[in-house]
Amino acid sequence: MYRSHTNGELRIENVGQEVTLCGWVQKSRELGAMTFVDLRDRYGITQLVFGEEHIKTAKNLGREDVIQITGNVIERESKNKNIPTGEIEITVTELTVLNKSKTPPFTIENETDGGEELRMQYRYLDLRRKPLQNNLKLRHRLSIEIRKYLDNINFLEIETPYLIKSTPEGARDFVVPSRMNPNEFYALPQSPQTFKQLLMVSGYDRYYQIVRCFRDEDLRADRQPEFTQIDCEMAFVDQEDIFNTFEGMITHLFKTVKNIDLKGFPRIDYATAMKQYGSDKPDIRFGMTFNYITEETQNKGFNVFDQSEVVIALVAKDCSSFTRKQLDALTDFVKRPQIGAKGMVYVKYNEDGSFKSSVDKFYSQEDLKAWADKCDAKAGDLILVLSGDKTSTQKQMNELRLHLGNELGLRNPNEYAPLWVYDFPLLEWDEDNNRYHAMHHPFTSPKKEDLHLLETDPGKVRANAYDMVLNGVEVGGGSIRIHDKAVQSRMFDLLGFSKEDAQAQFGFLMNAFEYGAPPHGGIALGFDRLCALFGGQETIRDFIAFPKNNNGRDVMIDSPSPISTEQLDELNIDIKIKEEL
Repeated sequence: MYRSHTNGELRIENVGQEVTLCGWVQKSRELGAMTFVDLRDRYGITQLVFGEEHIKTAKNLGREDVIQITGNVIERESKNKNIPTGEIEITVTELTVLNKSKTPPFTIENETDGGEELRMQYRYLDLRRKPLQNNLKLRHRLSIEIRKYLDNINFLEIETPYLIKSTPEGARDFVVPSRMNPNEFYALPQSPQTFKQLLMVSGYDRYYQIVRCFRDEDLRADRQPEFTQIDCEMAFVDQEDIFNTFEGMITHLFKTVKNIDLKGFPRIDYATAMKQYGSDKPDIRFGMTFNYITEETQNKGFNVFDQSEVVIALVAKDCSSFTRKQLDALTDFVKRPQIGAKGMVYVKYNEDGSFKSSVDKFYSQEDLKAWADKCDAKAGDLILVLSGDKTSTQKQMNELRLHLGNELGLRNPNEYAPLWVYDFPLLEWDEDNNRYHAMHHPFTSPKKEDLHLLETDPGKVRANAYDMVLNGVEVGGGSIRIHDKAVQSRMFDLLGFSKEDAQAQFGFLMNAFEYGAPPHGGIALGFDRLCALFGGQETIRDFIAFPKNNNGRDVMIDSPSPISTEQLDELNIDIKIKEEL
């Protein structure tokens, strides 16, 4: 055997035993006639003590050298309470250097001196660090608990294809040329959507898959071109069944992985979420909901408000003491190009009951008191106001609310507040292309009570769709699906598909609906996002073993990269493309 124990295993009870350990040299220290070496593997660190017999070799050990030692476990004189093995050390009797290491380009410790791009280039070294090991252990634990939970309630894990047909809806596909079918292409799945619906038609009434998906879209901290989702579908269910099943799963994960009892899943419809928070994924760990003071502010001679569709205020409790510098910083924040507000109005509700605002020229103390009453503000509070068209102002105020939540310490990363958002619009109007798009996807069922509006006012139809939100992050989304061919055909009409295009793209699904399709619905949860939330971080990158950077590149293996002309010939790729390459 290469080793009898791991480097995180030995305790005071093992004193007197002869053991064999393997691992990487974390660091070494010379102290008189002895050399001390910290030996690391993924299980932990054990301190080694080298005496005169091996001191020469030990002195030549470098960081990250791979070694094997045999020695005796002894009690450590100077104990280290920061590591589980801190009460013991090993006096080395045999030493074998299994492999020498070059000096690593950055320090492989909890706190490293390597920048992100450098660490991604040497990801195999970065993965030796404890924080990343802990992230991947968390990911593993979550996947195990998800499978346990779903298996216990009769879900079957079924694999679906990775090489599928490209479809025009949704994000851009990654496409794969077919050598055996010249000038034809597969697409990598953005989701196993149609396959899981077909499984419901096939009678597998509870399906799941922790599955890799692919989207060729612009990247950010919580997006990767390839990502993992917990993909689930159920037959003979309604929305309430989906809510209960996956509330149960998330509650199970928090209890088993973090020992946290969630306090419940509030529910809020899309229209209310937008009205109160300006977001379809509100962070409800703190209040600060919107107040509409349009009537109270207009027709007073202040043109900015008079010309606005809405005037929205929020109340920052106990913040009337904000300085001019702090208020200017908030104004600068909302005027950033990515937020787009032209300015911000403030009202200080002073402790003595008086008001001080940035629009005192236009509004009396009585006017400002009316604002405060409408907002339920109290003495000592600060009222912040934005105005403009409804949609833009709601979004701007949402950004201000979240920013204030951060500034005031109201977004506690150790507090978890889940909720469901439901009744999304079924369709979105695309001004540029003069047509509707599906807000979720073309297979989402309309609300039964809105079916009649498909013919008269499609824009007002609500979808039988829902998102699971956690701390202001959408962790999953789903819907009850269309299972009737006529309704599905009408949906394709509204989305601008000709009968021929719909048959060519989705004929297999339409045909399946003619053979007894059950009512069904499901959800897909972003596994990478869920891991990051459980780990208390915003970026998903450090919860993925080998992620891509913001340009969609793997800088470690230098991918994507050109391919040879021989490969292009085999794939029947046009010669003009080959010349450009």
